[in-house]
Amino acid sequence: MKKQAIIFWTFIALAAIGILTRLGSGGLSQIIIPLVVFGVVFLLYKYPPHRWARKTSSPKIKPSAKTMAKVNAQSGARKSSGSSKKRKDYPFQVIQGQKGKSDEDVPKYH
Repeated sequence: MKKQAIIFWTFIALAAIGILTRLGSGGLSQIIIPLVVFGVVFLLYKYPPHRWARKTSSPKIKPSAKTMAKVNAQSGARKSSGSSKKRKDYPFQVIQGQKGKSDEDVPKYH
């Protein structure tokens, strides 16, 4: 940890020496442009324009009446039974394909 602190403060000291020598030799004009560019980049990073900002809310999709009837039927049946499940019930159904299953395709070990 001390080694990282020594390296950090060495870089800070060298940067300060470089800034002071630049101010002494070329004047203030050589340091203002990099500072302005750095400031603009930092401000754009910290406060991006609204068109670049991510939209946090996704569009709402209204479920169909048939789907809502299934959800209500399932929630009503669950409330009457009184048992709580760890998994959520969704109104999706598995549609069996036309391929058919054979025992040879199923691996014996997973």
